Amino acid sequence: MQDRFGRTIEYLRVSVTDKCNLRCKYCMPAEGVERIPHDELLTLEEMARVIRICSELGVRGVRFTGGEPLVRKSLEKLIADIHANTEITELAITTNGMLLAEKLPALLDAGITAVNISLDTLDRTVFEQITGVDGRDRVLEAVHAAVDAGLRTKINCVPCREWNAEGLELIAALARELPVDVRFIELMPVGCGKQFHGIGSGEVLAALESVFGKACAVSEKRGNGPAAYYSFRDFMGQIGYISPLSHQFCDSCNRIRLTAEGRLKLCLHYDTGIELKPLLRGGAADEQIRREIEAAVYKKPRAHSFLEQGTKEPGEEGTAAGEKADQRKMVQIGG
Repeated sequence: MQDRFGRTIEYLRVSVTDKCNLRCKYCMPAEGVERIPHDELLTLEEMARVIRICSELGVRGVRFTGGEPLVRKSLEKLIADIHANTEITELAITTNGMLLAEKLPALLDAGITAVNISLDTLDRTVFEQITGVDGRDRVLEAVHAAVDAGLRTKINCVPCREWNAEGLELIAALARELPVDVRFIELMPVGCGKQFHGIGSGEVLAALESVFGKACAVSEKRGNGPAAYYSFRDFMGQIGYISPLSHQFCDSCNRIRLTAEGRLKLCLHYDTGIELKPLLRGGAADEQIRREIEAAVYKKPRAHSFLEQGTKEPGEEGTAAGEKADQRKMVQIGG
């Protein structure tokens, strides 16, 4: 599949639920969000159908997100279905880690190939302040369980001045002690994230170099994501930076998103896309759904405009800042 700008779309992020067992400050308000009624969520069978059609259109990597994907009952059955019946080569999960250790055997049996675990601090008190839960030890247990199982493991950290500006080197040091990649992700001004102040990737890299010495850029691609990777001397893993604000990578964006209620979302910033649930529940044949997905993907916006006002060019609907911007919280979008 290609869009009108010649980008090949081969990576699908699937939000399987809007539920989450944490209340991370930059993702969800403490009181939670208005829940999607259960019958409005896609069934696992409907998700499998969309993923299968996307696989036929060239998608080769699928990442399951939430909310927290591991609170979705029978997720491993969906993964096993996709593993057995499509050409998908990467089946990954992004999780907060709270349930991962106990669910890991079933996920491995289902065919999961990689896991990203969110961990913003190693300070137990700060962890609870960020998430609302005293769960640091459970997340670290999950990291070690994934590594011990031989699963490709990455740790995602969102640097923010309000809560974890101190101690980022301790998170990075996990890549020295374990064969994991630690990625620092710039805070996106989406939903609750607009209230806080992220730390740019350049500043984080400079801080780590002051502790660990000079970093060396790594040229090899590591997965489907846009991270730029660096190696430090004596580290088992690598350090990655995902910089959607300071180093916009929209020109090489290869992803689309499927929300838990069935919207095929084309860009994190904008609310442009297509509702697939009416097709899935209205008797549409696979070929019709395939055509609708291809037509929608072709119109994928050129770039986000989180930081500056853009000028809409002829035929580029949805590329100016503020136009059709998605107003939902990150937990509702799917991360």
